[in-house]
Amino acid sequence: MLTALLCLGAVLLDQALGEPRRWHPLVGFGGLAQRLEALVYGPPELSPNARRERGVIAVMLLLVPFTLVAGLLAWLPLIGLAVALGLLYLAIGARSLVEHAEAVAAALQADDLLLARQKVALIVSRDTADLDEEGISRATIESVLENGCDAIFGALFWFALTGAAGVVLYRLANTLDALWGYRTPRYLRFGWAAARLDDGLNWLPARLTALSYTLVGPQSALAWRCWQAQAPSWKSPNAGPVMAAGAGALGLALGGPACYHGQWQSRPPLGEGLAPCAEDIGRAVKLVQRALWLWLAVILVGGWALA
Repeated sequence: MLTALLCLGAVLLDQALGEPRRWHPLVGFGGLAQRLEALVYGPPELSPNARRERGVIAVMLLLVPFTLVAGLLAWLPLIGLAVALGLLYLAIGARSLVEHAEAVAAALQADDLLLARQKVALIVSRDTADLDEEGISRATIESVLENGCDAIFGALFWFALTGAAGVVLYRLANTLDALWGYRTPRYLRFGWAAARLDDGLNWLPARLTALSYTLVGPQSALAWRCWQAQAPSWKSPNAGPVMAAGAGALGLALGGPACYHGQWQSRPPLGEGLAPCAEDIGRAVKLVQRALWLWLAVILVGGWALA
């Protein structure tokens, strides 16, 4: 029951305070990762296997110490609970996700495409310079749905299962994947370990997230059908179920071609229905919020039952 109450407390803290505006630990960790990359990446003539080995070493150097320290601090008497609560609060980004999405929607509703492109560029990795309203809305909704898993439900899952150490490992691995998990010439080998670790840690949370979108969405049957039919063809084993179920739940047509790092990628369709518009961004946010309250209810009931 204590773990369940910590989950509820961390979510309420996030809703009240949002992310730290300065000195966020994940931002600092990202800077540390970039400095380590500069040290261990190696010269251009390295073999693919050697590059991959250096990536594995970099992941271990970054993740093992922080995970161990988090676990040890959480076991300390008196302050352990505060440490665990604080670490989970820092791992959850529900309010930040809403704020970023609402900023894009507000810019679109004001017919300020330039500002909307700037705002959506903060939350997606695709090229945004030439996106129209539909493209901006599509990118934002896909990011909201996917980051619901990465920034909320995955963190709650690993904290409930393994405590402070697990949530720190999960969020730091997720951050490394965001930095190195690209299939570009630079990161195809070096980022292999970060990408595979994130895939493994997110496998079950992603499917639970997809199930949540299916249960709380306005079109549950369509969400289930899109999840089962479309997710297997998506390049990411975890983003596919999450976004297909979310798109189906909202009755929207997402996916399709998108430009990343100057190159167009032919992505399969996600969902079914109307093309997205600015108003649909708020619908996606509400879907994630309903799923969050479902998760909290299940965690609290589970904690009460186990107690």
